[in-house]
Amino acid sequence: MHDGCSGSVGDGAQVVDKLRMMGFSQYGMPEPVEIGCEGCRTTFMMETLETRCPNCGMVYGVTPCHTSDASGIKAAGIDY
Repeated sequence: MHDGCSGSVGDGAQVVDKLRMMGFSQYGMPEPVEIGCEGCRTTFMMETLETRCPNCGMVYGVTPCHTSDASGIKAAGIDY
């Protein structure tokens, strides 16, 4: 998927798959991030590396290496 912290993280599904495979999905974010859902525009706090929109179920993920950059947060799909 990526080569260390300097590489590409891939798309949202790849990010979430990697988090699940490594057992990192429920790890807390160093600093929670407020995000706007791509699916329904609901604003909510992302507090774990894998998070689901409370309104529409869009799943988001971010690798531990990319938590400091909001652009590293990727949507994987609704109910992914």
